[in-house]
Amino acid sequence: MADLDTAYPVNLLVAGRPCLVVGGGTVAARKVEGLLACGALLHVVSPVVDDEIRGWPEVTVDKRPYRKGDIEGCRLVISATDSAEVNRAVYDDCEAAGIWVCGADDPDHCSFTLPSVVRRASLVVTVSTGGRSPAMARWLREQLESQIGPEYEVLLDLVARHRAVAKADGRSPAYADWQKALDSDMLDLIRTGDLESARKRLETCLSSS
Repeated sequence: MADLDTAYPVNLLVAGRPCLVVGGGTVAARKVEGLLACGALLHVVSPVVDDEIRGWPEVTVDKRPYRKGDIEGCRLVISATDSAEVNRAVYDDCEAAGIWVCGADDPDHCSFTLPSVVRRASLVVTVSTGGRSPAMARWLREQLESQIGPEYEVLLDLVARHRAVAKADGRSPAYADWQKALDSDMLDLIRTGDLESARKRLETCLSSS
């Protein structure tokens, strides 16, 4: 079994890149949906394919069993079948070809694992249990979703815009006291809809640093 305690967390940029999902059931549909949301060029191979997957016009489908050549040209592969034999074959083929592969709910056949994700536009928070308990990862994600609301997206936009202006003016954002600004009442001001006061608070905190 892979040592997932030392897994190196990354964000993969799959937009415009060919990806493969082997499997056509409910679990596979969740993986397809996640990849599509990130702009992947997606192909599905499975003898049986759910209506949900067939309903995405941007997804190409081969309704047949997996073949070794299916992984050729792919940047990333997810195996989400109910067959341990198929999942193992996909993993072995991808490992031999140097392609990143994830066996859904099968950490023994993964070169990467998929965390639970909270998205607020460009703000992405992930939770992973290294494949040991997907249910706990989902539960923690739900806890975070209830705490990290859309106001954090607005906060990120304010901070990012100020950073861009500083860089355009030839000032180094690295020397600004961002911690002081983020620890201020900016978030509370955003929650009340007072964006102008939040913007002024940001400028005050950074100008005094």
